[in-house]
Amino acid sequence: MKSLEPKVSIIGAGNVGSTFAFSLLTSGLAREIVLVDKNRRKADGECMDLNHGLSFTKPAKIYSAGYEGCKDSDVVVITAGAKQKPGQTRLDLVKTNTEIFKSMVPDVVKNAPDSTILVVTNPVDILTYVTLKISGLPKKKVLGSGTVLDTSRFRYSISSHCNVDTRNVHAYIIGEHGDTELPVWSNANIGGMVFAEYCPFCDKKCEYKKELNAIFEKVKNAAYQIIDAKGATYYAIALALVRIVEALLRDENSVLPVSTLIEDYCEVNDVCLSVPSIINASGVEKILRLRLSDEEKAGFQKSASSLKKILSDIEL
Repeated sequence: MKSLEPKVSIIGAGNVGSTFAFSLLTSGLAREIVLVDKNRRKADGECMDLNHGLSFTKPAKIYSAGYEGCKDSDVVVITAGAKQKPGQTRLDLVKTNTEIFKSMVPDVVKNAPDSTILVVTNPVDILTYVTLKISGLPKKKVLGSGTVLDTSRFRYSISSHCNVDTRNVHAYIIGEHGDTELPVWSNANIGGMVFAEYCPFCDKKCEYKKELNAIFEKVKNAAYQIIDAKGATYYAIALALVRIVEALLRDENSVLPVSTLIEDYCEVNDVCLSVPSIINASGVEKILRLRLSDEEKAGFQKSASSLKKILSDIEL
């Protein structure tokens, strides 16, 4: 990677893509940001708006282009795809977006064969797997945003309930980014104290198991509540994407729960799911093998089965 001149291409200039472009610009991580969208006028307008703020940020080059603009990108972030319509099933959405990705991903790889591809479009785990198969890239070079945002929501909800700084909460959501995701309570801790130890220490004297379940339900339903209130989620996912891209561009060896190809993990194989993984300039360097409880292991396997059933119904 060109560490002094990092380039990031963003496929899709909708709410998520444009908000990510803004967040990336203000972070100062990239010196070159390219927006690719089938609506070129929309992409042009987003770039013009962003360029007008350059006197307030670190120097950067921001422009719209076709897929040829992805050339020499360090990271290509895919946010484009169809949204679920009223009456449309999840499988219908998967099939629609799979067809979109079949035409889109080859163009990305043709123009940026050495880049790392970060998939954001939902259902992200399915489309990460689709991208991996279509692209022919090494598995470490294709990853999805996965449960990075869910994990952030989880840590926020715990910190809010326990009245501690979010940065001192260490806990993960793993599995699918969706209805079958699961919290890893067995490893969750505040300042090194697992919850079985922290809750008796806390002054709130709440009902341990009941509160843990309530916290996770808030996390699982958060996106639905936001979409119902404002139509879409884009601020927090944009920040999550900046964090993932930062780990890639800066070769950080950071641990993030991205969606990646699972092989021989809790008896799960050949499906993309989120587990804590070491992220650096090479992509997904290594998966951390958590010691899960029997209940968590069963939940992870259920999550995998749910996604595999969907994958069996699409043609790759």
